[in-house]
Amino acid sequence: MGSQEEDQRSLLDDGLLSEENGNNGPYTGDGSVDMHGNPVVKNGTGNWRACPFILGTECCERLAYYGIATNLVTYLTKKLHEGNVSAARNVTTWQGTCYITPLIGAILADAYWGRYWTIAVFSTIYFIGMGTLTLSASVPAFRPSSCVKSVCPEANPAQYAIFFLGLYLIALGTGGIKPCVSSFGADQFDDTDPAERAKKGSFFNWFYFSVNIGALISSSFLVWVQDNYGWALGFGIPTLFMALAIISFFSGTTLYRFQKPGGSPITRVCQVVVASLHKWKLDVPHDSSLLYELPEKTSAIEGSRKLQHTDELKFLDKAATVSDLDLKTEDLYHVCGTRDGSRYNDWLIHHPPASLSTFDVISVIIWVPVYDRILVPIISTMFVEQGMVLDTTIGSFTIPPASLSTFDVISVIIWVPVYDRILVPIVRRFTGRERGFSELQRMGIGLFISILAMTAAALVEIKRLDIVRAEHLEHQKVAVPLSIFWQIPQYFLVGAAEVFTFIGQLEFFYDQSPDAMRSLCSALSLLTNALGNYLSSLILTIVTYITTRGGKTGWIPDNLNEGHLDYFFWLLAGLSFLNLLVYAFCAVS
Repeated sequence: MGSQEEDQRSLLDDGLLSEENGNNGPYTGDGSVDMHGNPVVKNGTGNWRACPFILGTECCERLAYYGIATNLVTYLTKKLHEGNVSAARNVTTWQGTCYITPLIGAILADAYWGRYWTIAVFSTIYFIGMGTLTLSASVPAFRPSSCVKSVCPEANPAQYAIFFLGLYLIALGTGGIKPCVSSFGADQFDDTDPAERAKKGSFFNWFYFSVNIGALISSSFLVWVQDNYGWALGFGIPTLFMALAIISFFSGTTLYRFQKPGGSPITRVCQVVVASLHKWKLDVPHDSSLLYELPEKTSAIEGSRKLQHTDELKFLDKAATVSDLDLKTEDLYHVCGTRDGSRYNDWLIHHPPASLSTFDVISVIIWVPVYDRILVPIISTMFVEQGMVLDTTIGSFTIPPASLSTFDVISVIIWVPVYDRILVPIVRRFTGRERGFSELQRMGIGLFISILAMTAAALVEIKRLDIVRAEHLEHQKVAVPLSIFWQIPQYFLVGAAEVFTFIGQLEFFYDQSPDAMRSLCSALSLLTNALGNYLSSLILTIVTYITTRGGKTGWIPDNLNEGHLDYFFWLLAGLSFLNLLVYAFCAVS
């Protein structure tokens, strides 16, 4: 992002602020329509008036999700009687799947159904999954028997099947919501109206704020309910809130602005690749005006605004290089009009900017802070397991270890308004940027803070193990007399990292994507979460394999008093530092 003046000039160049777009008229100028496909009137629709329903939906849905995810490792170890590593691996694999399925929802939203109907359909699947999970915890036959002294019967295949059916229906359901809700909310602001466009950056901040309000209730109240009143009620309450999410979403229907689906983005990307490979021997003209171009102001994507040519990924410009064969070849699939009326095959010649934007986003995923995403599964697994062997009592009250993630959420809730209302105006004076930091700067700061979070966790574990050795508790599976509140700094730092990294990434992927590919690009940003979760599972597997060779106890045994969880946290801090170096190199290159 450049300064406000540069942003304004860029918008003028793209025709977003021109009078012909009609942003001074009664209708929006960004191609949005109403529920019936008619041009939408500005007054009375979209803007902040539509956002409460979307934010309410996201808050309730996230409450439901974190009501399952936050304490899931406890359910797996205490009720399904899995070991620490197995439970952590199952949680991170499931969470990773929750960030892979958005690719399904995104393609359906952008190509066929639109964001509104995709959210509606997948919310129903989500609700069915929540209900199934609640049944698995409520019906005695659907779960293993309780432990008798030290004997804990394992769940049978049928019990596992019912539990994981519900769990992965939730993963599928969230795949249609995650990539669409933030983009659908941002769609309520007209890019051709400077006043509305300026509000879009704040929307992403408050969107993440609503996410964490839901997470706060889950990590405090719901975790307490699960640990004290049982899992039937603990899973039943999130199911109820998922129903409220659906009601909230449909309640705002008459106020929403809709973007028409623009056809398969995957097909357009494939067309560019095929056309470029077909012409790999051709030289790209130095003058970009000689490349194939659609008629003035015409976009290759129906309902989207035209994107201008860029100089990035020059090889793909071969797709727009006109050859003699193009002039002679008959149309094989479908055709596009050109300035001179010629008709070309889209698989042999293609105007690439819209698809190039997707390639740009994919290239960002390679060096965006994927490793920072490991923090999320670590919080819900290793941080919780560390908390289980700390002193969780305050007088007669016992603190559920998973509820310490409340401080992660509180950190986000504090940092969002501080960032939006205080930090951005201050930084804007020095950088001249409309949003203070650029998205890349914001993500880099978050990645640095995540290193500090891992360092804090390692220091707490070192202190805990010192007490273990001093009290001779090495071979006893008991908590040590060190307050669980020593974990607060590491959770607080994780929250600060999220505000910088996650929200910066939301902004980046929305702003850099074409109108009809925003769900797909949001899904690609969520892919970094999946990579982080799967990488976390892989690291856990590798660390366990290496550190337990030769009959050794390993770093992360079932009895953490015999292990070295501090080494694991130092490993993550070191890898995060290496990732920061790679990220910094790629961001400035």
